[in-house]
Amino acid sequence: MIKAYVFPGQGAQFVGMGKDLYDKFPKAKDMFKKANSILKFKITDVMFEGTEEDLRQTKVTQPAIFLHSVILATLLEDFDPSMVAGHSLGEFSALVANKVLTFEDGLRLVSKRAMAMQKACEAQPGTMAAIIGAEDSLVEDVCASIKDMVVPANYNCPGQLVISGSLEGVAAASEKLKEAGVKRVVPLSVGGAFHSPLMEPARVELAEAINDTTFSQGICPIYQNVTGQSVNDPEIIKKNLVSQLTSPVRWTQTMSNILASGVRSIVEVGPGTVLQGLFRKTDRNLELSSATIE
Repeated sequence: MIKAYVFPGQGAQFVGMGKDLYDKFPKAKDMFKKANSILKFKITDVMFEGTEEDLRQTKVTQPAIFLHSVILATLLEDFDPSMVAGHSLGEFSALVANKVLTFEDGLRLVSKRAMAMQKACEAQPGTMAAIIGAEDSLVEDVCASIKDMVVPANYNCPGQLVISGSLEGVAAASEKLKEAGVKRVVPLSVGGAFHSPLMEPARVELAEAINDTTFSQGICPIYQNVTGQSVNDPEIIKKNLVSQLTSPVRWTQTMSNILASGVRSIVEVGPGTVLQGLFRKTDRNLELSSATIE
């Protein structure tokens, strides 16, 4: 059966994530210990026993979700993807799972990305808001009409689009969307304006690290956030990965293109079931599951 394996992004974390893998599988324990060494702090302590607030720090959240997803994929005996995709941060997990990146290089890039994003957030405060039940075109038009910085950031599924930008820009767009009849505008508890031009300093920093890293030919195509299209070429993958920080996550388009390829089975690898929920809203007849290890 043709299967797509998909990897979640920031927001899927929970305290205790990965501890079952650490306790049960020697290979998982080795990978977690290697991660502690690469990161130069005990991320396992935060993941397994930290507070939700500790885990919510971008510099911790991103490597934590990456580790949970990648270690789980590594342990799967029947991991044989026809294609992979990852939502935002999850794209790095997908690239390690399909062997474009090594585990060590993937973790270093994720850590660099998280640190650079946190720095950009502190330098330029920003925020995000989920717009529920509106046409994408309405949200795009409203964002374009606001003088302060605000842009569509995450096209999550039909009727769910996240906007991102300055505090003033997101507030003004949210108000204008409510006036236009949008019933649900949900402010998100995030550290900054992800996937917007305010992440430009982080993009520059990450670009240097990505260009210094070896990307190999993967075992299967990856559908990337920036275009929603299938990619095999390591050089194009690099460029898209750099652009991702300041460009919208086109997950709606990614799902549509994955399903157009004939896929009926979607396996989510990592914490939570957010991506399964988005696929379910797109097509209720899919076979959806979470990767599990007995």
